[in-house]
Amino acid sequence: MPRIELETEIRAPIEKVFDLARSIDVHRESQTKHKEIAVAGRTSGLIGKGESVTWVATHFGVRQQLTSCIVSMERPRHFRDSMLDGAFKRLDHDHFFETLSGGHTLMKDIFVYTAPLGLLGVFADVLFLKRYMARLLVERNATLKRFAEAPASSAP
Repeated sequence: MPRIELETEIRAPIEKVFDLARSIDVHRESQTKHKEIAVAGRTSGLIGKGESVTWVATHFGVRQQLTSCIVSMERPRHFRDSMLDGAFKRLDHDHFFETLSGGHTLMKDIFVYTAPLGLLGVFADVLFLKRYMARLLVERNATLKRFAEAPASSAP
């Protein structure tokens, strides 16, 4: 089962980073090149425990849909979103937050998934899927960092 781990240091308080990480609007902004939009469930604002969102986006030239739910949340230290329906066999994304010196925040992502299509999915994962998914997370985190470190009036 592939696992992607990222750490991003952000010059902003933990509460602000936590809320931006669960913002539907920030996520949508981070994925504009994939035309990702929220179409059902929570479609804007801050998603909370027990809430779901359905995203529609274009990946690999194919329009895809994925529904995920926030299955656990301990504000401002952790939340997990898990796929309920979508192309993957399984997808869980844990978001961890830690206060650093100077009021900065360390955001850690642990992204675990199982590709669809059995052995074909395993082969695709080795060839390109894991790198593709890691790049999506890096792009998302860069957008989140940009909003978190911007003056208060710049955030969505």
